[in-house]
Amino acid sequence: MRSSVISPIILDIEASGFGAGSYPIEVGVALDANTRFCRLIRPQTDWQHWSKEAQRLHGITRSMLLEKGAPVHQVCIELNHLLNGRTAYSDGWVVDSPWLSRLYESAGMSMTFELSQLEMILNEHQMDNWHVAKSRILSKTGEQRHRASFDASIILQTYLATRNS
Repeated sequence: MRSSVISPIILDIEASGFGAGSYPIEVGVALDANTRFCRLIRPQTDWQHWSKEAQRLHGITRSMLLEKGAPVHQVCIELNHLLNGRTAYSDGWVVDSPWLSRLYESAGMSMTFELSQLEMILNEHQMDNWHVAKSRILSKTGEQRHRASFDASIILQTYLATRNS
């Protein structure tokens, strides 16, 4: 009998740009192979930085965020409820962590979960095989979306594929 596989929680953030002044515009979480969470984030009035290059990459317009995005406070409440007391992992921690901090600071709230670097749970075999496995998974999906929950799901699938190979 095969034991069930425990999956790490993967969190990914899309942002308004790539440098200083950028802010989170979408957060996605892959809780397991079948469960995802995703929210567009309505920009705060003082969040003005916008990169057309980033927009081309993720396909999210500022007007889409203003129309369909959830308020920062609501997104933080939902993330805290979803991830309370747990650790989520990011393959882009160096950028995702500051964007997540900016989200919570703007909401005047504290995170009730941790965000850690994905590399903290990868073994050498996984690191050596990561890019090949991820490319294979992406080619099977037939999609090239660059959105937060899709990216989180691909990262989780890659983690599981490299762990089990």
